[in-house]
Amino acid sequence: MNPITLKADPATPAGTPTDGQSASAPAPVTAPQNETLLLPAGLPGTTLILGGARSGKSRHAEALVTALPAPWIYLATGRAFDTEMQDRIAHHRAGRAEGWQTVEEPFAVADVLRAHADRPLLLDCLTLWLTNLLLEERNIPDATHALITALAERRAPTVLVGNEVGLGIVPEHKLARQFRDEAGLLHQRLAEKVGKVLFIAAGLPLVLKDTPPA
Repeated sequence: MNPITLKADPATPAGTPTDGQSASAPAPVTAPQNETLLLPAGLPGTTLILGGARSGKSRHAEALVTALPAPWIYLATGRAFDTEMQDRIAHHRAGRAEGWQTVEEPFAVADVLRAHADRPLLLDCLTLWLTNLLLEERNIPDATHALITALAERRAPTVLVGNEVGLGIVPEHKLARQFRDEAGLLHQRLAEKVGKVLFIAAGLPLVLKDTPPA
């Protein structure tokens, strides 16, 4: 069995901070009217970004999407159950560069992927989406299948963000253990299908998979 070699992502956007400085929002790029994106789409053009909390994965994901012609779709799956979550959502909205169109959808992400199939899209995040499905006792295998099918039908690049939660201690509660297991299975299924997988640690991207487009 060959060992896996981790390497720095050569596509790291210019200007990514490495000295503790905060990142400035990238300037939006407007595509000429009727211009076709000469970039892979569907599953080959889908990037899965994993990492721990406050690892810099969302910042890196946004930079990848904003390197493409605007407008960009920000598919947000979080729900504001309390004031803290409301503040977090408001903070994220305020920090987005001009050119983002936010779509909030906690469950039917496949429908949003299809509705905006021609625009670069960031789904942030898979973790909150999976949490919503678990809390509402939705069918996770069916939802995952719908997600993968919708990704394959897209005509513009897509970036998915998910929290890696399986590296710590075994959760104490049954629901938390179920969530950990479902998250691991979801990430495995997506990683098998998509063209590129990154792991973000301390703001640094490591390439786990990078399949050249056919």
